[in-house]
Amino acid sequence: MMKKRSFRAILMLSLTSAMLAGCDLFDTETESDPDTEMQENTPVTEEGEVKISEVRVDVSSDITDAVQEVDDAVVSVINMQQVGEDPFGWYEGGQTTDEENLQQVGTGSGAVYKVDGDTAYIFTNNHVVDGSDAIEVLFKDGSRVEATVIGADIWTDLAVLAIDSEVVSKTAKFGDSENLTVGEPAIAIGSPLGTNFASSVTSGIISATERTVPVDTNMDGENDWEMTAIQTDAAINPGNSGGPLVNIAGQVVGINSMKISSSTIEGMGFAIPSNDALDIINQLERNGEVVRPVIGVAMVDLAMVSPQQQQAILNLPEDVTEGIVIAEVQPDSSAEEAGLAANDVIVSFNGEEVANGIELRQEIYDTEVGDEVEIEYYRGGERQTTTITMRSTDDETL
Repeated sequence: MMKKRSFRAILMLSLTSAMLAGCDLFDTETESDPDTEMQENTPVTEEGEVKISEVRVDVSSDITDAVQEVDDAVVSVINMQQVGEDPFGWYEGGQTTDEENLQQVGTGSGAVYKVDGDTAYIFTNNHVVDGSDAIEVLFKDGSRVEATVIGADIWTDLAVLAIDSEVVSKTAKFGDSENLTVGEPAIAIGSPLGTNFASSVTSGIISATERTVPVDTNMDGENDWEMTAIQTDAAINPGNSGGPLVNIAGQVVGINSMKISSSTIEGMGFAIPSNDALDIINQLERNGEVVRPVIGVAMVDLAMVSPQQQQAILNLPEDVTEGIVIAEVQPDSSAEEAGLAANDVIVSFNGEEVANGIELRQEIYDTEVGDEVEIEYYRGGERQTTTITMRSTDDETL
């Protein structure tokens, strides 16, 4: 009898569990009814037409916060140049003025970084303002003002502009580019392809730091400088030049300067590190130029001289394959005072071997005006040494 009661109890529990399970299944089917989901997820009007949802989404993020920190300080920089006179100007009975002949020939980017009384200062690239007869600056709100070029530097591709501070609402702050970590977020802000796309924001990461990028400053097809740059995959296009590369805190850690452009290359943009740029910017703001030492020579890389000329004219030993040939010595220069002459081949400067003009120029710019530096060179097949005193000059030769 006891066994029958136990069996009945087990049977009742099993049936109860089955009924409960069935209830769960029934409720689930009811909640997933397609008609119910459609009513909940797709808002419609009384006429049955789909309408915009009233649900609001919070879209703030670290990137949007960073952009808000600097966006109002970013500007478009417009290069204005003189154009030819109107060929039909005589028909109107008068000549056009210089201002009427100004035409927009290029657009870049920049950012306001300082306000001092009635003057605000903007950084941008040298190649953005190069050759300009006038510069205009366009703000995010559409206001447009004239700017003055305070100074520009071809070697670092930096320039400083001045405008009336009355129109400025925000300034950009510089961050420490030496503390960048490969892989951290990077944000580029500027005017790609012109003012129609002003204040465009692109994001990516820091792809690499301390990249060495060859630069042809005088567009003669030969690289004559090497820039140390930050590499990023944030989209940088023509017109972004001079604009800020920003970290996640909204600080300027680089000034966008160039990209490698090719149908087979994607996402290789470069920016001048803020720590390098700031020293140049301060000099341009203060002096209107960057004062660098020179030795007073025109030169050509030994690699550009044929082996026949190296033997016949320079009379170099066969084991000398690198160096810089002096093509011309400027009168009254440091080089002339040190006894250097045309066809001398410089192979060492200030204790460092130099293989080409880029390396020599970098070593020269690492010295200070007034420094006495030892130069080793070949003349007539013999290695000689002289000491030169560094001077400054506005001439672009070394």
